[in-house]
Amino acid sequence: MDERVVDVKPLYEGWSSMSLVGMRLSSGAVVPRHVEHHGLSVGVLPFDPVRRCATLVRMARAPVLLAGLEDVVEVPAGKMEGDDPQDTARQEALEEAGLRLGALDRVAEFWSMPAISSERITLYLAEYRDTDRVATGGGLEEEGEEIEVFEMGLDALWTLVAQGDKVDMKTAVLVYALRQRRPELFP
Repeated sequence: MDERVVDVKPLYEGWSSMSLVGMRLSSGAVVPRHVEHHGLSVGVLPFDPVRRCATLVRMARAPVLLAGLEDVVEVPAGKMEGDDPQDTARQEALEEAGLRLGALDRVAEFWSMPAISSERITLYLAEYRDTDRVATGGGLEEEGEEIEVFEMGLDALWTLVAQGDKVDMKTAVLVYALRQRRPELFP
């Protein structure tokens, strides 16, 4: 394969950025592609193995509202801040869900939408206990976040994921990973 980038024109710079990329295909044709530069992200599914529940978040998402839906259930997640994805995952869990997490179990790193976005997301599972809830969560006001934090039983979460219309992909992947790695937690 001889595909390669031959030109990049910035279109927008902000929280994320957008470029128009000229891509040479193996046939020699040069085609335009829009690329959203999002960078690296993390997501973490905090779960309590004793009470068999997970802490999740819900917030208004413009694309979801544009699709005519109210919301989706998500795991705490965010853009990488610094070089260590585990530090960012812990920080996002604290800011969004009010949880202080210890050990993180890495599931995988994925391209979220390779056809249009540069985002790669590293996903983790993390056990917690009631005593790890050290703040209310809810996100950061300066980031315009209004996040609802709630716990859901793992059986109900599995049902929600199996139905497939009220969770995002990172949450679904993490619930499948938890069910595979810790089947005793599910009925």
